[in-house]
Amino acid sequence: MFKIDPGRSRVSIDARSSVHPLHASTLGLEGYVELTFGADGELDLSAEVSGMVSLRAERLSSGNSLEDREMKRRIDTRRYPTIDGRLVALRPAGEDGAYLVEGEVSFHGVSRPKEDKMTIRALDERTVSLRGSSRFDIREWGMEPPRILMLRVEPEVDVEIDVIAVKEQ
Repeated sequence: MFKIDPGRSRVSIDARSSVHPLHASTLGLEGYVELTFGADGELDLSAEVSGMVSLRAERLSSGNSLEDREMKRRIDTRRYPTIDGRLVALRPAGEDGAYLVEGEVSFHGVSRPKEDKMTIRALDERTVSLRGSSRFDIREWGMEPPRILMLRVEPEVDVEIDVIAVKEQ
């Protein structure tokens, strides 16, 4: 099992608005991933895979206090303190190191299945890197896009994760 290193694992969220692009990011992803690598350093897809990733929603920050307050109010971080993902299955995506990741995303009290590409690489015997991005429509999770004064945010957001996980001894 590989434990996610919160100090080296980042999530970034990009959204579009009627005024300017919005960007929020933070370190602090937590969780684990269960992967098996063969002697050749390639991922062994015949072995069982699983994983969980979690982020405390209050950690998200755009650097703009007005936008951050509205984002956290909309997410309702007190009632829904985490954004969680669960890895269910992997299969080759046809590119070197790329896999189709099947899982479930839980956000704002709603869980939805999700599938997208991710690059998974062993950096050394004890460290693995997982990188991927996906587009989400927040309305699918019961959240309406924020409006801040004249700023109207589009409902689709792009989420990128860059995870470093270290093998537990």
